[in-house]
Amino acid sequence: MNTATTAASTPQREATPDVTAAGHAGTQEKRRTDDHETTGKDRKKKRAAKGPDRTKYTPPETRLSDLGGVDACIEEVLELIVMPLKHPEIYLHTGVNPPRGVLLHGPPGCGKTMLANAIAGEVGVPFLQISAPSIVSGMSGESEKKLREVFEEARDLAPCIVFIDEIDAITPKRETAQREMERRIVAQMLTCIDDLSWEKTDNKPVMLIGATNRPDSLDPALRRAGRFDREIAMAVPDEDAREQILHVLCQKLLLSGDFDIKELAKCTPGYVGADLTALTTAAGMIAVKRIFHSMQALAPSTLADKLALAAVDGDVPGAAESMSVDPVSGQETPMPISTPARWDAQPADRKLRTIADFLASHPDPLTTEELAPLAISNADFIEALKKVQPSAKREGFATVPGVTWDDIGALGKVRDELRMAVVEPIRQPELFAKVGITAPAGVLLWGPPGNGKTLLAKAIANESHTNFISVKGGELMSKYVGDSERAVRQVFSRARASSPCVVFFDEIDALCSRRSGEQSEASARVVNTLLTEIDGMVSRKAVYIIAATNRPDIIDPAMLRPGRLDKLLYVELPTPAERADILRTLTKKTPLADDVSLDEVAADSRCDGYSGADLAGLIREAAVAALRSVFLAQDSGAAQPGGSILVSKENFDTALSCIAPSVSASDMKKYDALRKLYGK
Repeated sequence: MNTATTAASTPQREATPDVTAAGHAGTQEKRRTDDHETTGKDRKKKRAAKGPDRTKYTPPETRLSDLGGVDACIEEVLELIVMPLKHPEIYLHTGVNPPRGVLLHGPPGCGKTMLANAIAGEVGVPFLQISAPSIVSGMSGESEKKLREVFEEARDLAPCIVFIDEIDAITPKRETAQREMERRIVAQMLTCIDDLSWEKTDNKPVMLIGATNRPDSLDPALRRAGRFDREIAMAVPDEDAREQILHVLCQKLLLSGDFDIKELAKCTPGYVGADLTALTTAAGMIAVKRIFHSMQALAPSTLADKLALAAVDGDVPGAAESMSVDPVSGQETPMPISTPARWDAQPADRKLRTIADFLASHPDPLTTEELAPLAISNADFIEALKKVQPSAKREGFATVPGVTWDDIGALGKVRDELRMAVVEPIRQPELFAKVGITAPAGVLLWGPPGNGKTLLAKAIANESHTNFISVKGGELMSKYVGDSERAVRQVFSRARASSPCVVFFDEIDALCSRRSGEQSEASARVVNTLLTEIDGMVSRKAVYIIAATNRPDIIDPAMLRPGRLDKLLYVELPTPAERADILRTLTKKTPLADDVSLDEVAADSRCDGYSGADLAGLIREAAVAALRSVFLAQDSGAAQPGGSILVSKENFDTALSCIAPSVSASDMKKYDALRKLYGK
């Protein structure tokens, strides 16, 4: 009985501790929660009593004097940010609501972040710098909590500046947001900004600065007045702004006396502030390398080293020489001092030994006398231009062509017209402004195919040292609604960002054909977009338009009015004298026999109606005929491989019998009629 009772009561006694443990666990969990809440409250009370840690948000060292070329932006930021921070009593006295925030937008590298840092450093108030992606968290509600904590801390630190870099990462348009979390972050951001009103911050200003290079992707509610009151566009600097930036950057550099900042600013179209900073760094590296070579006397350890050095060295004018003792013969031999030319000609292993010798011979820091000749010259910057690529070119969109006037024969009249329409306005804009010419002219090159219209456009861009954007025919056309118009706007947006810039539309009749009932609605929209971009509300200052076509009669008439493509230049077939000039240009690399007279070839009646492309085909066919005769001679054993090859008169006769004019007589009658129609 007792045993049974004991056995029966055992489970009951074993169950009791489980319930007790569960009760203890619940109590401990509740106690931890209460402790956590109490600790959080205590922490807030302690922080309120102690005050925020201002040393954590010390202002940056950057000052407004470290900026250049953004004077207009600085003036606006001083008015909107610095005035409320320095003199809030003015707004309190007048009852005017102060601005809440400023949105800085522009291409990457134009100085948005640096401007915000300079403003904070100039004012000397706490600076809360937030990287927008750091706000985003994987836990639900964590991102919003981080935002609330940041703005709570800003209210405790007031007066202060809150800077949100790359703000587009956390505030996309809510209607196109992919996830619900993005919408919640935008809503939390709007609420936090509204809580920065002076009534809620005890009349202590908290100024907000946002930066982005994609302003159109921000939620519209963020860009209204009372949140971001003003949007300041920081564009790609023009020539004057680049000169000011270079002045600021070069203040810290040791420059030689021949340095020309104005000319350097003219040679850097499309460079933003970050690109110019990289340019000064590259120029400094080139100068250090040059000075290192000039300081070091090469001291070959063996006769073989000296012979190898003499073989690669050659005769370098103006090179100083020193004497060294040959360890084999004991005689003194002249030893050339290192120069950059000699250095580049050396083998890689020789360079490494030279650097090792220099480091071994100069273990201590260089003296003042050794450092005295160190200076960055203008030639170092010119050399650095070849290595530093501006942001616009990195995208593969704007380039400077390699075609020069030397690559083009004849076309003297058209060349002069283009020089006055494009080259001189870029080189000397002040002279054109004196006579009231401010808007750049648009040029339409038209005429028979193969006469060098595209080559002329490339040579113009190269001659004026501008960026060059080439649009080939109808490549902007897309089957999707709105894509073609966006592509046209993007071309002009990139051109304005890379100004001065030449935009060349090849075969423009494919892109801008005459609007009529038969034309599709999509093509008409592209024409409308092109017309408004060329001469619309947005000024295309320093953006020059050159177009080429051989069908001007099907181009929309609105495109040919003054202010758009107002200068029509007819590129006609070359005359016999011009054909000779073109042949001389094209045969610069072609070996000709003594019996060849290019003037006689150009005057041949079989060349009548030849275009520039036909003449290029003639030379190619003559060269192929010369090669064919050499191959036949080798097959028969009459000639040995490796002999000289010359293009003879007989080869040109063979080519003339093969090449027919690409422009027929009936086509020329049409072009003559169009020439009368357009007043040429």
